Amino acid sequence: MGHAVAGAASQTWPPFVLVAGLILIGAVVEADGLFAAVGTRIERIGGGPVALLAALLGLEAVVTAVLNLDTAAVFVTPIVVHAARQRDCDERPFLYGALFIANGASLLLPGSNLTNLIVLAHEHVSGAAVARAMALPWVAVVTLTIAFVAAVFRPRHEGGAAEPLPPLRLGAGALSTIAATGLILALRNAALPVLAIGVVAVAFRRLRPRLDAHVLGGLFLLAVALGTLARRWHGPASLLRHAGGIGAAAIAAGASVVVNNLPAASLLSAQRPPHPLPLLIGLNLGPNLFFTGSLSTYLWHRAARGAGARPSLVQASLLGLVLVPLTIAAALAALALADPSAL
Repeated sequence: MGHAVAGAASQTWPPFVLVAGLILIGAVVEADGLFAAVGTRIERIGGGPVALLAALLGLEAVVTAVLNLDTAAVFVTPIVVHAARQRDCDERPFLYGALFIANGASLLLPGSNLTNLIVLAHEHVSGAAVARAMALPWVAVVTLTIAFVAAVFRPRHEGGAAEPLPPLRLGAGALSTIAATGLILALRNAALPVLAIGVVAVAFRRLRPRLDAHVLGGLFLLAVALGTLARRWHGPASLLRHAGGIGAAAIAAGASVVVNNLPAASLLSAQRPPHPLPLLIGLNLGPNLFFTGSLSTYLWHRAARGAGARPSLVQASLLGLVLVPLTIAAALAALALADPSAL
């Protein structure tokens, strides 16, 4: 029993440490005004509401890939909502697009999502190798998600008074982001170095960011418990061996809604999964089905309400029922093109 617990904890702790470091770095980037400055400059780009929607969600996709989906949900969601109001646009496609992109764009790098690190703990691959395999699925999901929210809501209104352009400062936040990205791409386990960068950065800026340690701690304990169970009971591993790549994605999507994608990742990858990349697709995209799927949904909801928006978890789930099957199918098709052996 002790060996199983130790194995589960060993597999699970690096992702949680990494996300803590990335959230700290994200707080420094936000305090430097870099998110707001970039978002305001995107809002000034010509074009209609759909072009603005694509530009802002594209920005969030990049932030998600580089700084983790939870960081994007916390810091970019208010920028997206604010920019929509500046143009006098219907904020709903921006609001729900921010949630869907946070989950969907977390496919690209190991550090983009905690689940990626948990599943890839068995794989001796670099971040760059993962990025090469997942680049095409990432582009497909981001593009399809933007097109989906634009088609559903058809934003038309445009106008509003321009705010003064905030200065673009490349300070401690930008330097920390560059350093963390390099470490994530270069190292198999960059958790402790990235945490160290985050701690130094917030100390330098004299910040006290909120980490939601109780939420992270609860998910960590649940993930260790399910990982321990799966090491003693081989049912999940046997199920995945017989499911194939497409089946693995479907199982992962369903499990993420039932127990949250972080514990689901520990449960389904306690033994080395036969199809890790399809498993990641299900774990990352499945949470858009329901608010229980990922921590990022809780963070998005809190950030959106803090920005004065009124997000509806019911509407998000209704949209997700259509979007999730589409994005999972697109991601699997793109993965088959990029790496047929992955399925």
